[in-house]
Amino acid sequence: MNPRRLTPSMSLLVAFEAAARHCSFTKAAEELALTQSAVSRQVQTLEAQLEIELFRREGRKIELTAAGALYQHELAAALGRIRSATLQAISYKNDSGPLNLAVLPTLGSKWLLPRMHEFYAKHPDLLVHIHSRIIREDVQSSTHDMNAIICAGSGEWPGYIAHPLLTEKLVVIASPTALPEYRAMSPANVAEHALLNVVSRPGVWSDWFDQHNVDHRTMRSGPSFELTAHLIQAVAAGIGIGLVPQILVQDELKSGDLVALFEPMESGRSYYLVYATRYQHLPALKAFSAWLLSLPFPDN
Repeated sequence: MNPRRLTPSMSLLVAFEAAARHCSFTKAAEELALTQSAVSRQVQTLEAQLEIELFRREGRKIELTAAGALYQHELAAALGRIRSATLQAISYKNDSGPLNLAVLPTLGSKWLLPRMHEFYAKHPDLLVHIHSRIIREDVQSSTHDMNAIICAGSGEWPGYIAHPLLTEKLVVIASPTALPEYRAMSPANVAEHALLNVVSRPGVWSDWFDQHNVDHRTMRSGPSFELTAHLIQAVAAGIGIGLVPQILVQDELKSGDLVALFEPMESGRSYYLVYATRYQHLPALKAFSAWLLSLPFPDN
């Protein structure tokens, strides 16, 4: 097949996409600052080139055919990516484009944001737009509109560069006010209390029970929370006991608002700065990556 047929000109594609979105040559013409007849001719040229009918025409009314609807669906996404790439390229014309960074919500609010003033002190001309995301192991779904993410996982993400930041350790936390007998507790005693959980990590208590040889059947499940920050607040309020990343409760443990009941447990995950290889030369990302990796991460 002639490659020309598979790569219509951008003017034809834009005219078709606008007409398909509005189901009107007139409205498409207004959007594109063209005449109605010009848009109609471009669509006809595209149909001739593809050798398919994209619209059914009834007088002045147009309606997408099945082939036209499928083509419009795929084309809209492709044009959206092209426009996004163009905007991004324009934003970097002076090597000063912003960095769009996704971060786990609680890690962002409790660990990253309190340190961002240090980055801006070193790089006052750069901007980092921080987005809170509950990021799963499938980082692709969380990075399609981001330049980079800070997440926890295995580090095995083909097509991505992953810089390890620190090993994740989980710690059992409780309120000393709600649980004054915490110093005398054994691992088996944990099962006597409501065990709070984060929805995205339903198996952490089972792992902890396994490590401490406690029978799962004694486990008493408590409320679940979408955000670790909410779980931490619930523990402070005396609702139950939590098992959370130690890095997220350092301030509370230091102040005595919360206490750690036992030695931390390695979760098998680490925190990473992750980005697709296509972004590795972005100036803002290079500066942020160098700064982040220079931080003195705790032995956590």
